Amino acid sequence: MYEISFYICHSQGVTRVRQATVYIDSQALQYNLNRVKQLAPTAKIVSMIKANAYGHGVKDCLDALSETDAFGVAHLEEALEIRALGFQQPITLIEGVFSADEMAISIEQNIEIVVHHQIQLDWLNAHKDIYIAKGLKVWVKLNSGMNRLGFKFPEIINIINTLKADGFTCVLAMHFANADAENHPLNEQQKNQFLDVKEACDPIMASCCNSAAIFKWPELNFDFVRPGIMLYGASPFADKSVQDLDIKPVMTFTAEIIALNEIQAGESVGYGSTFVAEQAMNIAIVSIGYGDGYPRAFPKQNYVAINGQTTRVIGRVAMDMIAIDVTGLNARLGTIVELWGENRLVDDVAEANGTIGYELLCRMSNRPVRKKL
Repeated sequence: MYEISFYICHSQGVTRVRQATVYIDSQALQYNLNRVKQLAPTAKIVSMIKANAYGHGVKDCLDALSETDAFGVAHLEEALEIRALGFQQPITLIEGVFSADEMAISIEQNIEIVVHHQIQLDWLNAHKDIYIAKGLKVWVKLNSGMNRLGFKFPEIINIINTLKADGFTCVLAMHFANADAENHPLNEQQKNQFLDVKEACDPIMASCCNSAAIFKWPELNFDFVRPGIMLYGASPFADKSVQDLDIKPVMTFTAEIIALNEIQAGESVGYGSTFVAEQAMNIAIVSIGYGDGYPRAFPKQNYVAINGQTTRVIGRVAMDMIAIDVTGLNARLGTIVELWGENRLVDDVAEANGTIGYELLCRMSNRPVRKKL
C-alpha cells in the first residue's frame, strides 16, 4: 500500500497542513491479476500500464504486477520507464513506433512493436536481421471496423504471410470497439473477420481480448490477453459492478474536512450560488478539488462517503475545495472523506459525472506526492 499526501515544511520540522491522499492497494492489484489468470488460464497476460498505470503510478504498481507475462504501453517513453526500473518482461508498444530512431531504440531495449501502417513495416524491415535474432514478436494490427489503427482485410493476410516468410514471428492483434455492449452488431463482424484472418495465416499467435472481452468471450482469449481497467479494480461494463465481476478497487482517494458551517434556508454555497439551501443544514468544506483530479461538473447528483455513509456533494467543485452535506453526521475537523474507493466506487462517481472510471483515474493530478507506507 502506498500513500500520497500534501506537506509543508517549517523550520521546526514537517507539518501536514492540507491532506489529500491516494492509497494504492498492491494486494488488490495482485488479486485482480490473479482474477485474470482464473478467467484466461491458458493465455499469457499482457498487463496494460499505459497512462501512468491508469493514473495509479507505474512505480507504485510494477512490483504488484511482477508476475505478469508482459507489459503493454502506448509509446516508447513509457516502455523505457519500465526498463529503467529494472523490469525485463516483454513490453509491447500498442501504437508502435513513430520514427526510425524509435525502432532502433526499441530493438536495443528488447521492446516489441505493433505495426499498423506501411512506414512502420519499412522501419521494421530495415532492422530485420537483429529483430529476428533477438526473438522479438511483431504484433500486426487488424482494422476490423474500429477504424483507428490497423491494416484492413484482406491486405493484412498478405502482410502477415510476407513477414512470416521473411522469418518474423507474428501475433495477429485486434481491438474490440464495443466489447462492453451486449448485442452490438459490430462485435460479431469483428470476431468473424479476426477468425478469418487467423485461419488464413495459420499458424499464428493471436490476441484480441481487453478487459471486457476477457469476461465475455473466453473462447477468444487465444495466446495473449490484454487486461487494463480490470487490473485497477474498475468495471469495463456500465451494467456490472466490481462486486459482480469479483475484482477489487486498487485506488482509494480521500481528503479531510477543513471547515464546518451551518447555513440557513435561502443561503447559497460556492461559485455561481448554484446550490441554495431549502432548510437549515450543516455543511463541511473538504480539501479537494479539480486541481487534484476530482471532477468538476456532474449532471447527476454526486456523493462522497464518511465512515461508510454516503452524503451528497453540494454546489460547484472548486479548484481546491468541495462542499458536502453533513447534516446529522458526526463530522468534525479532520474527518476523512472518501471521494472514491471501496465505499464510493470510482465507476459511480464517473457515472454521476457523465464519464467513465478510466478518465477519472487517468487524469489524477500530479499535485500529490507518492510515498510508501
